[in-house]
Amino acid sequence: MTHEERVLKFLAGDRFAVVGASRSRSKYGNRIVRCYQQNSLDVVPVNPNADEIEGLKCFPDLSSLPDPVYGASIITPPHVTEQVVEEAAAAGIKHLWMQPGAESDAAIQRAEELDINVIGGWACLLVVLGFHDG
Repeated sequence: MTHEERVLKFLAGDRFAVVGASRSRSKYGNRIVRCYQQNSLDVVPVNPNADEIEGLKCFPDLSSLPDPVYGASIITPPHVTEQVVEEAAAAGIKHLWMQPGAESDAAIQRAEELDINVIGGWACLLVVLGFHDG
């Protein structure tokens, strides 16, 4: 599958989690949440240290989500991303977008082994969807 096909398959979903969501509007974990909102996509922030982000209830991890999500954007350090891949698989999530800096070869390889559509190492959701800060 080409990079573009992976992106189109990811964006075909209707509900997304952002693992590594942030309360700070200057951080990528917050911008990704707002990017989904700007594009009228249903988004759920995931951060164990926040109750609410951008007016949305926040959950501590993927296993805590009350309803399933189609895909997840990951904005975490690479060693954490490797754990998130396992959590995503356990939660039945089949589409992951590792934002630049969050990916590792091990995380990408593991996602592929688990038959997860994975985007990592080349594209940022903010660029693809045209995020506008402000």
